Amino acid sequence: MVLGAAQWWPGGEHISGWRRASAQPESFMDLDYYVNWARIAERGKFDTIFLADELYVWDRFDSGVEFSSNVKPEPFTLLAAIATATDRIGLAATISTTYNEPYHAARKIASLDFISKGRAGWNLVTSASDEEARNFGRDRNVDHATRYERGREFVDVVRKLLDSWDDDALVHDKITGRFADPGKMHVANHHGKHFKVRGPLNVARPPQGYPVLFQAGSSDAGRDLAAATADAVFTLTGSVERLQEFYRDVKRRTVAYGRSPDDVKILPMLIPVLGATEDEARSKAQELYDLTPPALALDLLSHYLEVDLSQHSLDEPLNFVKDTGTTNQSKSVYERVARIASDPSVTLGEVYRRLFDERLRYGTPATMADYMQEAFENEAADGFLIMAPYLPDGLSDFVDQVVPELQARGLFRTEYESTTLRGHLRLARPASSHSKNA
Repeated sequence: MVLGAAQWWPGGEHISGWRRASAQPESFMDLDYYVNWARIAERGKFDTIFLADELYVWDRFDSGVEFSSNVKPEPFTLLAAIATATDRIGLAATISTTYNEPYHAARKIASLDFISKGRAGWNLVTSASDEEARNFGRDRNVDHATRYERGREFVDVVRKLLDSWDDDALVHDKITGRFADPGKMHVANHHGKHFKVRGPLNVARPPQGYPVLFQAGSSDAGRDLAAATADAVFTLTGSVERLQEFYRDVKRRTVAYGRSPDDVKILPMLIPVLGATEDEARSKAQELYDLTPPALALDLLSHYLEVDLSQHSLDEPLNFVKDTGTTNQSKSVYERVARIASDPSVTLGEVYRRLFDERLRYGTPATMADYMQEAFENEAADGFLIMAPYLPDGLSDFVDQVVPELQARGLFRTEYESTTLRGHLRLARPASSHSKNA
């Protein structure tokens, strides 16, 4: 199976993970902190690390600044440094297709692929918040359908730019003085609805051809974009039955786009809390729960539901009416939280608790491996994105306890067999669109 190690908050996937005794919040801007995290994942023979990113401070409500921790380095700069301190593990990060231009993105991705010798990946997001929009000349975010339409065209332009040079275009002939073959350079001349880009890119064709493209999104638009363009897809955690529906639907759509179902890897997010016993794991999870201030719990629910709950108490019920058609953020996250909040008998505190319990998975190394094996062997997952709830201990616990269990069952590698991220994922290097074999 495929394994990735992801990081959203620098202290771990749980928003208050930075408060644990072993956490290192004073190091969230230090390179060594992230190198250590990457090396833990590489020690576990993970396929890739992944740095999730947003282009704003989490300041919609005061508690987002006071109690949370999304101040962190720019991810592609950081990955370039991590590349020099690791050998095999893939290196991926988020790029917003709404608030970036394809030329900038292609240049970053291609450069990282050269710096890492073929280990680069990028995660396409369409950006979900108005806070991001206000940093880029807009008062509100672009509507959901337009964001995904723009995202699909963005991928098309990036790939045209990555194909600016044939693999053998740079001849470096010192005798004749010929640096490049002009006949093997290609100008994109893209004229689309959202972008007008001439090209060519001033970076050679990357070692992987196209660095690996990850996507996340469970909405209908997100599934379709992933099936058409992605190499791997992240989805929310859940029961094997829920994951099977997503897995089979995306694979079906992939085939409808003329691709093989193996061309897209489905990677549910897994937030593991491990213990020697189930009770110990639950105790650790309760510790995390208790670290979250009530104001921050309300802040999280306010973000998800797009309703200001800051003047409410967690003891109050919420007369919430779900309306998926009005949300302009992540529709799949909204749907999940709104499903719980729409029950008038449930208090806000109970909504947060149920969301907390649904996101995390508690267990022993053996039961965690049982769940992963069941999903992997029953058309529910090609692997998992491990989002440790607290760092660095949460990831090192998984590497030291669950990975050996998976290896003993023959479900995961014991050594790297490839030097590139595409190789780890068993994905072929794509030919250039200008190649006779394309």
